[in-house]
Amino acid sequence: MPLVVRPSPIHSVGVYTSTPIRKGTRVVEYEGERITAEEADRRYEGVSRTYLYGLDDGKTVIDGHGLGAYLNHSCNPNCEVDEIKGRVWLFAIRDIAAEEELVWDYNLYDDDDPAPCHCRSRQCRGTMYSREWMAKMRRREARKKNKNPPWRRNETAAGKQNSAAKRRPLRKSKAVP
Repeated sequence: MPLVVRPSPIHSVGVYTSTPIRKGTRVVEYEGERITAEEADRRYEGVSRTYLYGLDDGKTVIDGHGLGAYLNHSCNPNCEVDEIKGRVWLFAIRDIAAEEELVWDYNLYDDDDPAPCHCRSRQCRGTMYSREWMAKMRRREARKKNKNPPWRRNETAAGKQNSAAKRRPLRKSKAVP
C-alpha cells in the first residue's frame, strides 16, 4: 500500500495514503523494539515526545519506529489499533480517500502530564488522553478535595468569605425614622 510521510497540520509530519483504502483494511504495523515498561521509563525520563505503545500484556512496550510511529492522533480517527498475536496493526475503520492523512485515537493513559490535542476535529476533546483516563483523573482530584475533614472545608470556606468581605466595604442602609 503506497503510504507517504509528509508535513501535517496536526503535528510535524504525518502518514498519508496515495490511494483509497477500504474500511477494514490492515494499513500498517506498529513496529519497534520490545522493551519493558521500566526500561521505557528509564530511557525516556524527562523526554516530552515518545513513540511508545503498551501491549495488552501490561508488561511489554513497543519503542516505535517506521511508518506506524508517524501516524498522528485525532479525536475523529480513520484508523484504529488492534493487537493480533503480539503484533500491533492499524486498520481502516472507514473508507479513506487518497491523499488523506491516516490518524488514530491514541487514548493515552497512565500519566498526568499535559497531552494537548491539536487535531482540530469537531469531536476534539482537547487531550490525547482517553475519556476513561480523564474520568479517572477527575475522580482522583475529587477524592483529594474530599480528604479535608468537614470542619476544615467549612473553615476554609469561611476564611474565603471573610477575606472577600474585607476587600469589599460593607454598605449599611440608613434607618428611616
